[in-house]
Amino acid sequence: MTSRNWVRLFLTTLGIGGLTTAIVGFIVRWNEFQPYFTGFKIFDILSTLIWLIGMGFLFSLVSQLGFFAYLTVHRFGLGIFKSVSLWNGVQVVLILFGMFDLIDWRYEKFARAGDSILPFFIPAILLLFVGLVVAWVKMKQTNKEAFIPALFVMTVVTLVEWVPGIKVNDNGWFYLMMFGLLACNTYQTLVLHKLNAQSQLEREKRREKTEVPKTKGKQMKKPSI
Repeated sequence: MTSRNWVRLFLTTLGIGGLTTAIVGFIVRWNEFQPYFTGFKIFDILSTLIWLIGMGFLFSLVSQLGFFAYLTVHRFGLGIFKSVSLWNGVQVVLILFGMFDLIDWRYEKFARAGDSILPFFIPAILLLFVGLVVAWVKMKQTNKEAFIPALFVMTVVTLVEWVPGIKVNDNGWFYLMMFGLLACNTYQTLVLHKLNAQSQLEREKRREKTEVPKTKGKQMKKPSI
C-alpha cells in the first residue's frame, strides 16, 4: 500500500470511529444525556459530543493496531502451517473458543445468583452475526479464501481489542466500545483489498511515466559516426 492510501485509510477509519461512537454513545446512554437536550444545555451537549468523538478516535486507533497486527500474524500463520486450509482451521477453532469465552467469562464474572445465562449470549450472537455478514461480503468482493480471515478479524481480533470494555460491568461502556470497534474493523476489512489494488495501479502508472522519457531519449539520440 502506498503512503497516500495508508494515510487515507488511517484518517477515514479515525473519522468512522469518532462518528459511530458519537451516535451510539447518545443512544446507549440516552438516560444520562437526555436532560442536556430537554434543558437546552448547549455547552453540555457539545462537551459530551467532543468527549464521545475523542473516545471514538481512541477506539479507532486500537482497531487499527489490532487490524495490522493480525495482517502480520496471518502471514506468519500461512508460513508456519504451509496450508491455507489448515491455517483457516486453526482460526475457526480460535473463533469458537472466543465466542465461548465471551459468554462463559462474563457470566461467571458478572452474573448474580439466579440470573439466566441467556442474556450473556446476546453480545456473542451479535458479534458473530456481524462477522458472518462482513465475511460474506468480503468473500463476494474477493474470493472464498477471504471468508475465514475476515470472520476472524470481526470476531477474535475485535474481542482482543474489546477487552477493556468486556471487563467493565457497564452496558453503556460495553456496547459503546463494541460498536465503535465493529464499525472500524468492518471498514478496514472491506476496503483493504481496494486500496491495495489502487496502490498497485498507482505504482504501475509511476513506473510507466519514468520509463517513457528514457525510451524517447534513446530514440532521439543520433547514431555516432
